[in-house]
Amino acid sequence: MLVKTFEAPDMPAALRMVKAEFGANAMIISSKKDKKRGFMGFKSRPVIEVTAALDVTRQEAPEPRPVKVEREEVSANTGDEFRKAMLAPLARELKELRDRVETLTAREQEELRQPPAPEPYRAEPAPTAAAVPPPRSLNHSAGDNDSGILFSTLWDKAVAMSDDRDAAQAPARRTGGNDTLKKLEEGLIAQGVGKNERTALLGAMPATAGNVESKELLRELFREAVAANVNCAGPIRVSRNSRCIMALVGPTGVGKTTTIAKLAAIACKQGAKVALITIDTFRIGAVDQLRTYSSIMKIPLKVAATPQELKAAIDGFADRNLVLIDTAGRSPRDKARLQEMQRFLEAHPDIETHLCLSATTRDRELHHSIERFGTLPVNRLLFTKLDESESFGCIVNTQMREVLPLSYFTIGQRVPEDIEIATTNRLADLVIREMKP
Repeated sequence: MLVKTFEAPDMPAALRMVKAEFGANAMIISSKKDKKRGFMGFKSRPVIEVTAALDVTRQEAPEPRPVKVEREEVSANTGDEFRKAMLAPLARELKELRDRVETLTAREQEELRQPPAPEPYRAEPAPTAAAVPPPRSLNHSAGDNDSGILFSTLWDKAVAMSDDRDAAQAPARRTGGNDTLKKLEEGLIAQGVGKNERTALLGAMPATAGNVESKELLRELFREAVAANVNCAGPIRVSRNSRCIMALVGPTGVGKTTTIAKLAAIACKQGAKVALITIDTFRIGAVDQLRTYSSIMKIPLKVAATPQELKAAIDGFADRNLVLIDTAGRSPRDKARLQEMQRFLEAHPDIETHLCLSATTRDRELHHSIERFGTLPVNRLLFTKLDESESFGCIVNTQMREVLPLSYFTIGQRVPEDIEIATTNRLADLVIREMKP
């Protein structure tokens, strides 16, 4: 039996973490509310701790969040228990929402049966979106349960009723004519989100957003807007029948080697066959650092000093599911070194290259880094040092301007805990986490 405790701001988020980590066959053991101290002891915030378990006696190790490996089926009883734990809160909210929708419908029909008011300009205002409780998630991807899809459908119908009555005021709300959207825009400005990016995000908000009084519902609507504008690639895919070759490149000091170790450790824990290669023969102690990690994790490491040696090392790891390549940090201004790295990365056609950038870097430097590293076959953007940054608008700006999808965020130095899959929900929460009510 594998047991793990998950921390999240609320129960739905905790359950999503459990599902992402252990799959649909996990069992919820316990849950409790707690407070977590913020950075340097400031800004403590409430969290939900959920302890979940997974029976590993009849299957292989479970999937952690950043890397996905195929798993075998476990007993139907375990899956049923997990689904009950997941669906019970949704069922309660679904019933409440259905009751409210029926009430709104009955009220509207009653108003239609009544004679016109003697003074039309004093007609009762339409119910706002705040009259309907927010759904758990307004974005259901493939594989969501039927209850979740039905929940979203009922919510859409309720909002549509309010949309019809408030159509005349919709343009003003979309353009920030309402205090709610003004506060949201002020928060985006404080986070460093660019003007064009703010316009795109606010333009993706529904017309009813201007009437929303619930901060949590506004957060859900903003998550939808971010999902419509920001591209996240998801985690690297590893399976028994294929091999993933991943290289990390980027400026000096962004944490490539530590990130390599985190990914390797997580993959090893879930049963993948991992190998390490380093072409960083310039930085003092670089090889020794990676060799220490490989020794602890008991995985092979090879050093490649030329593109030919890199290709030979990759071919030598043909039996490995995941091959991680560490590279030397390069200044974006050093064209000669970048051209040299390009020859390395072109030594094998299957290398997937992730450009590592620090979240503490300004927009202008990020743009220059991507422009200069653009000579390399870069496929993804990986942002590090989120724990050292106070604003995250630069991540939104960079992805929306540069098109390259986001793969991972690193949030500290611990190996392997401080890494997570980049998602639009996570990025949206980071950007408006300190928005004033």
